[in-house]
Amino acid sequence: MTKKREYKDSYPDKKLYIPGPTEVREDVIEAMCEPMFGHRMDRMTDLYTTIVEDTKEFLGTDNDVIILTGSGTGFMESSILNLVDENVLVTTCGSFSERQANIADRLGKNVDTLEYEWGQAVKPEDVREALEESETEYDVVTCVMNESSTGVRNPIEEIGDVVADYPDTYFVVDAVSALGGDYVDIDEHNIDVIFTSVQKAFAMPPGLAVCVVSDDAYERELESDSASWYGGFQRTLDYYDRKGQTHSTPAIPIMLAYRKQMKYMLEESHEARDERHREMAEYTREWAREHFEMFPEEGYESQTVSCIENTQGIDVAETIDAVSEEYDFVFSNGYGSALGEKTFRIGHMGEHDLESIEELTDAIEDVAGL
Repeated sequence: MTKKREYKDSYPDKKLYIPGPTEVREDVIEAMCEPMFGHRMDRMTDLYTTIVEDTKEFLGTDNDVIILTGSGTGFMESSILNLVDENVLVTTCGSFSERQANIADRLGKNVDTLEYEWGQAVKPEDVREALEESETEYDVVTCVMNESSTGVRNPIEEIGDVVADYPDTYFVVDAVSALGGDYVDIDEHNIDVIFTSVQKAFAMPPGLAVCVVSDDAYERELESDSASWYGGFQRTLDYYDRKGQTHSTPAIPIMLAYRKQMKYMLEESHEARDERHREMAEYTREWAREHFEMFPEEGYESQTVSCIENTQGIDVAETIDAVSEEYDFVFSNGYGSALGEKTFRIGHMGEHDLESIEELTDAIEDVAGL
């Protein structure tokens, strides 16, 4: 049985290079310290409409945006409830895509999986073949944009173009560890639902989830008998249209932080943010190939999380502890029992830049004797 471990008054500050949460600007954290106000006041309408419309502008989408208190996993679940009557095709290539299949199964849906070995990417031609050859009419196809357990970036744009040829099938994308750090044209590639968590590439404190919903997905949910109450598209979007607020009490302090950080993101622009993340990813891959190997299939490496194969057989846990102790930097072991010690992961997302990533790799080299 888990026993209480008392939270202390002070802990050493550590710079985070994990797949999330990531570093947050000091003034974004300070934005959470405003006096509390009611979630039905005009002030709340000002705050919520600001962050929703700023998000639409940043992402360059004409689709609707929902921002709710919770984890991106909540929208992973509600998108299945809202859009799947019976059948869903889940593409799996790692832990988080497998989670989507598990959620759909637990919700009582008929789940078919298009499975890949961990480290491999989903191929658009395989999705087309699965849709063409199956006798099942799928309500939804799902895909993870950025499989942070393996460091794979799936080609969701091309997959969305494939699903577009099947107008009765909707395309749902988990972009939890990518959106905001890896550019995607949502409207251009038939993405009906795409969701993220703000503690990743958005570089905000944890506690909010963002979901972009197409008109077709909204209309589809109106026909559903099993739509989510909390994450229902109709319930959330209709309330926003009427009141400019959320239907349930939100995490107001985190929304204040969101407002502050989104202004920074708009100032930088989606395209420039994408380029900065690309530079960090390319540097990290080059460094990894000099000392180790990349774990993902070549050509499908993540732009926000590098998963590095431990070809030198270093003690990853010991190295993580030593880097944390000596440099106050924290990076991640491989995901779970499947990839722990066999790989390690560096999160280069949010407000990191090339210089800060170089600081981490220098520290790893020093501690591991590379």
